Amino acid sequence: MSGPEFVSPPRSLRRGAALALVFVSVLATAAATNSLPGDERTPRPARTRGAASTVDRAELVRATSDAVADGKSGTKAAEDVVGRSGDRWGAVYDRTDYEQFEDALDGEYTGVGLWARRVRDGRIEVARVQPGGPAARAGLRAGDLLRTIDGRQVGTRPVTDVVSQLRGGDTASVPGTPVVVGVRRGGDTVTRTLRRARLTTDPVTVTRLPGRATLIKVTAFTKGSGARVDKAVRAAPAGGGILLDLRGNSGGLVTEATTAASALLDGGLVATYDVHGAQRALYARRGGDTDRPLVVLIDGGTMSAAELLTGALQDRGRAITVGSRTFGKGSVQMPSALPGGSVAELTVGHYRTPGGHSVDGRGITPDVTAGDRAESRAETVLSGLGGGA
Repeated sequence: MSGPEFVSPPRSLRRGAALALVFVSVLATAAATNSLPGDERTPRPARTRGAASTVDRAELVRATSDAVADGKSGTKAAEDVVGRSGDRWGAVYDRTDYEQFEDALDGEYTGVGLWARRVRDGRIEVARVQPGGPAARAGLRAGDLLRTIDGRQVGTRPVTDVVSQLRGGDTASVPGTPVVVGVRRGGDTVTRTLRRARLTTDPVTVTRLPGRATLIKVTAFTKGSGARVDKAVRAAPAGGGILLDLRGNSGGLVTEATTAASALLDGGLVATYDVHGAQRALYARRGGDTDRPLVVLIDGGTMSAAELLTGALQDRGRAITVGSRTFGKGSVQMPSALPGGSVAELTVGHYRTPGGHSVDGRGITPDVTAGDRAESRAETVLSGLGGGA
């Protein structure tokens, strides 16, 4: 999803698969500059996204440098190279977009509080809205199809472009500035004027279910979300089960997903991955809660780092998964600074679950298939495990 204005990572690439990830809004997923654990060459936590990179970095740097030297856009030149490469999750950001993306991963952003994603017929819909945000106050809701922004047709534009316009682009991303949004709802067209606001995201919510069960809903693995999951597990009533809801979770920081896994595993393997062919592994910390009954809710919107966590809990026999097949994005991206200040996020490898299963293009099949009443079914399963739902 693209983050508020989050975008779910679109199937097509171009710039901002990430922007969409965490919150343009429907995104959720990169960072100031840290990378996968164990990679000392890149300074930022890794994110997962999709298909091995065929980008020639030397060509990328050369094209960007030449464009900047000629007074042209280095970002546009880099986008052209990445677009030809076949790396469908590769993304290029200018300085402003990348700063906004990092803000989203840190849980703050300026926007209207809606997540957008591209659906199978090519249109872009509202995936969800942030309670209390400008979009919610204006009556926009999940399922609305985005038609126009400030009078400009959305059409088949990249989701990240749409999200960037909602947030204000390079000049208008200021709280209080207006944006006019037109949506299609059923047979009606609805137009609303929204005013951007400085918003914070709360990717983890905790609800007590009847009995001793606890529902932990995680919408994205932004900074601090893993610790929030750990705290929620530790605070759950003694003897009560956990229902971990990862539906619609578009991913985020791999480090945060690993921290969440540590809350529910007593050490051991979380995932293996390759970076430019070099094999590496992610491990949970020891001391997690392995006694409580655990059920994980998943669906087609469960992506990337959320799939990594799901695969670890399923393969390790720690949880029963309920819902529908996940999205199937099992690739790893890392950021790379380019001449002129832009940043390219390129696919460097893929991860596998502890059982050696590849997620990319396949997704994860739930143990118990459930549709519209998935949450009710999950509660029944949890109760059957002695979780007290």
